[in-house]
Amino acid sequence: MTTWVEGRVAGKRQWTQALVSLMVSAPDVSFIAGQFARLALPAPPGATEAMVGRPYSFVNPPHRQPHEFYFIVMPDGPLSPRLAALAPGEPVWLAPRANGFFSIPEVAPADVLWCLSTGTGIGPFLSMLRTDDPWASFQRVVLVHAVRRAEELTYRDAVGEVARARTGAFTYIPMVSREPHPDALAGRIPAAIADGRLESRAGIALSPENSHAMLCGNPAMVEDTQKLLATRGMRRHRRKEPGHVTVETYW
Repeated sequence: MTTWVEGRVAGKRQWTQALVSLMVSAPDVSFIAGQFARLALPAPPGATEAMVGRPYSFVNPPHRQPHEFYFIVMPDGPLSPRLAALAPGEPVWLAPRANGFFSIPEVAPADVLWCLSTGTGIGPFLSMLRTDDPWASFQRVVLVHAVRRAEELTYRDAVGEVARARTGAFTYIPMVSREPHPDALAGRIPAAIADGRLESRAGIALSPENSHAMLCGNPAMVEDTQKLLATRGMRRHRRKEPGHVTVETYW
């Protein structure tokens, strides 16, 4: 049985009709950048469990409060519409311990770290990149954020913060698949790797000799990109068998 920590909504940001960031004050909950929390609200009357909980990745770095979570509102979902409707000061519950191994301490060092994300999958990368950990293990970091429409290119303020702090070591590449955008590459991440556009934009190669790729987002992107990178000799990274690719599905 999970023991929950009660937090309070400290703020909310409505990016689009379906994309929301929720800020939660819960100082007793700690985590490693890249991990996820379980957020919960009381279950409806008659439910078998007392709380309805789901995993959400931290967007804030561990040294900053309040905690921040970025998610898609699923209209028929049991939790996300209720989270999106919360107002500042209202309670929300978190599991006391964070979970997950999608973090820099779990990754093999290399010259270049490629952070390949779709949609809300950018969240854990923003947590990691606002710590010192990736910059101690990699000479260059490339953050790719792929979305369907330009309005979904969120967190440009946080990306700008990283860019200013890590001049010369950080590259941000937005991608938009369903409409033209002057600053973004068109299409999907696997296609942009296959035809060379992603590496051309970054100005650096994506190869087993120099790179580690972290993939976070839509399962289709994660699966297709893994298969493509495997053709380049980049294998899945495991603790007992170090490799070049670390993955997490999150959308």
